[in-house]
Amino acid sequence: MSTEFRPDFGRTAEDYTRHRAGFPPQVVERLEGTGVAVRGRDVLDVGTGTGSLGRLFALAGARVTGVDPAAPLLEQARELDREAGVTTTYEEATAEDTPFADASFDVVSAGQCWHWFDAPRAAAETWRLLRPGGHVVIAHFDWLPLPGNVVDATERLITAYNPDWTMGGGTGLYPRWLTDLATAGFGGIETFSFDIEVPYTPQAWTGRIRASAGVGASLTPERVEEFSAELEGILRDRFPGDDLRVPHRTWAVIATKPA
Repeated sequence: MSTEFRPDFGRTAEDYTRHRAGFPPQVVERLEGTGVAVRGRDVLDVGTGTGSLGRLFALAGARVTGVDPAAPLLEQARELDREAGVTTTYEEATAEDTPFADASFDVVSAGQCWHWFDAPRAAAETWRLLRPGGHVVIAHFDWLPLPGNVVDATERLITAYNPDWTMGGGTGLYPRWLTDLATAGFGGIETFSFDIEVPYTPQAWTGRIRASAGVGASLTPERVEEFSAELEGILRDRFPGDDLRVPHRTWAVIATKPA
């Protein structure tokens, strides 16, 4: 990821918590189908943010540790854990440099964040942290811009306000991550994906976009307010009603550290 565009998600912690849809529970089921069971396992979730992916694993019976460099997000993660009735250990750290001993974990996961990492260093650290036979899981849960839909209109507005944001037009698929893992020595590489619609009210969608890299994490507060007002106008005029159905794609790659 370019060093010219480095969002600070700590600035969006409240919107991030309230409005960003978490990973769907089907992720755990799909992982189990590939042989990656998390119940009773030690899981490290890097770039954990508010703990969306790690919380799914904790609810499924894993012992979860989460790391993230943004302390405000970790505070939100702890509150969400309390509401969900799970306990996760959190540390302020990056995916490339963690404080844990070699071979400490059965699974290392990265949800919606691998693109922010120095991939060779993050993959090497993942290798160090995994026990032989352990698994790495890189997962994404992305909105899908289709011609003329609400995501397409939203991405056009983000680009108008923030030309440095170049993450629009995505397909929710990340073949480069397979190369990152293979280069680092991981084997047994496979992927899965599935699409779902996520319901949003116009207010919730506006909050969701404020919590994105191109808006709340990188624009000034004044520009964020201007953006929000203009997006609300677009939603009112072009996508009326209180039930926006936003298409999303869940995608994951799984790989194994040889035993």
